[in-house]
Amino acid sequence: MKMAYKIPGAAMDRVSLLWRLRRRARRGALCMALFCLTMALLYTLCAENSIPVTDAIFGVKARTRAQPRAHTIVKAMNKYGVKYPATVRAAHRYKLSGPEILCEIKEKVQVTTLTPDMEPFSGFPWGSQLPPRQITSDVGPFKTCAVVSSAGSLKNSGLGKEIDSHDAVIRFNAAPTAGFETDVGSKTTVRLINSQLMASEDHHFLSSSLYSAGILVSWDPSPYSSDLWEWFNKTDYPIFKQYQRYRRLHPQQPFYIVHPRMEWQLWQRIQDNMGEAIQKNPPSSGLLGTVLMMSLCEVVHVYEFLPSRRKTELCHYYQRFSDAACTLGAYHPLLYEKNLVKRMNQGSDRDIYTLGRVTLPGFATFNCTSSTHSKT
Repeated sequence: MKMAYKIPGAAMDRVSLLWRLRRRARRGALCMALFCLTMALLYTLCAENSIPVTDAIFGVKARTRAQPRAHTIVKAMNKYGVKYPATVRAAHRYKLSGPEILCEIKEKVQVTTLTPDMEPFSGFPWGSQLPPRQITSDVGPFKTCAVVSSAGSLKNSGLGKEIDSHDAVIRFNAAPTAGFETDVGSKTTVRLINSQLMASEDHHFLSSSLYSAGILVSWDPSPYSSDLWEWFNKTDYPIFKQYQRYRRLHPQQPFYIVHPRMEWQLWQRIQDNMGEAIQKNPPSSGLLGTVLMMSLCEVVHVYEFLPSRRKTELCHYYQRFSDAACTLGAYHPLLYEKNLVKRMNQGSDRDIYTLGRVTLPGFATFNCTSSTHSKT
């Protein structure tokens, strides 16, 4: 008679524990797989319906409550070493009028681009690739100009023909016209791009035909000092490396780089005219482009920088992504920029509401006398 083999108690406990652990591991792997599938489905549905994933998970109210706190945090940051005491801001004892603000910008914001004779670029072999003259000497003057934002509220606007009727049109970053002509037109005279786009592989800056038409103007956030040597050694993105690469591929295309002092002089005008501290970051491409065109044109129409009745959280007319920060600003002092532009507007409130159109005069069309802006 054969005796049955019995597993000792301690060994049995170890075997039982091993089987329990294996079962838990299988369940964990299954749960992780289900979680990944659920999140993939959620991301797909959110992308198709232009809903931020965080809204789907936590709700819109949670994001809305978080935005003021995030805005406060960004305003407290000082990456670029801004030194602009509150006493300077307090020097403006009263609210400037639109004409006074226009004169401040005309007289105190230098619309300047880099040239080969500027240090340190005069000492580099590639410095000769920079245009020898200022953009304000080479381009224009134009009679009428359109500044076309990339705002989602341009979608279904039907403004294409009106935009194309201008003598010159400026667009921003990767904003396309193909497929959107009815709303944004097809003409591109100038394209203002930031250094982040130039360095991003997603935008194919060196190879995409989107950037090869018209005049290119680029910019990169610099230290507040606007010192060219300091900036050259501390760019946000490799603007100079990408500039050299692009110029080798497109040597005949006009391509300018904005002098960083323009960014911070414009920032100072915004800060001077606000009753509170603004973000210590450069202004948006939209405002930089607007001031650039004011130096080249007699009349400037800015589209959907101030949102019309079509106001939406859709960030760009050519993408299906929504975020209130695209309208209100986070990194850039965008809300304050809009306030400033609204005060300078020479068009009607109805134009803003129905068309999203602001009308601004070119710098060459008005004189700034002491009586115009003597109160400081």
